[in-house]
Amino acid sequence: MRIILLGPPGSGKGTQADLMQKKYGFPKISTGDLLRDAVERRTSLGQRIKAAMNQGLLVSDDIVMSLLQERMEKADCRDGCILDGFPRNLAQAKALEKMDDGSSVIVIDIRLGEKEIIDRLSARRICSQCQTICNLSISRSEHEGECDSCGGRLIQREDDRPEVIQERLRVYHQETEKLINYYKEKGLYHRVDGHGDIEDVFRRICDVMNQTFDEADRPEAAR
Repeated sequence: MRIILLGPPGSGKGTQADLMQKKYGFPKISTGDLLRDAVERRTSLGQRIKAAMNQGLLVSDDIVMSLLQERMEKADCRDGCILDGFPRNLAQAKALEKMDDGSSVIVIDIRLGEKEIIDRLSARRICSQCQTICNLSISRSEHEGECDSCGGRLIQREDDRPEVIQERLRVYHQETEKLINYYKEKGLYHRVDGHGDIEDVFRRICDVMNQTFDEADRPEAAR
């Protein structure tokens, strides 16, 4: 089973993918994580990726597909995976189909208003030590700028700056939203309201999973 999670930046795809991984047992594959890992390794490819990400632009399809295929060929993806925010355009969707392994496919699109997206991402920080992501509006730390989990220094990602967020949303509307009609025509598309608590959104996703697959097709943990 391949589960494709769509949605604009800040819609909570990563958080929901983590919850789905725990419930259904499929590994989460985030192309963002794959790209950031390449950047951290400071290869020539990583430098190209960094330049694009810092401007809020999409990384070229050939780079993304190369990283994704390498990850999906690992043993833990044998029974399926959760694709967090991929594909991002029609070319990637068609390239993904060429990697078809006979798995069932479900596309879940988490929808959220633009104002809430900008508010969420502008307040998002990442711990420089443990890489935990938090939101300044709900952080429980007694010391401003410190991670709730380990006390490390919180930093803002370059692509979470307001001006970059606007560009990311522009690119999303221009490229990724074309996928909606594409997957609707294939009968794979399901829209989920991304407003409310994390648990509320997750329940909506689980409802879609339960309604989509017959009992025999569901992951063991979902039965």
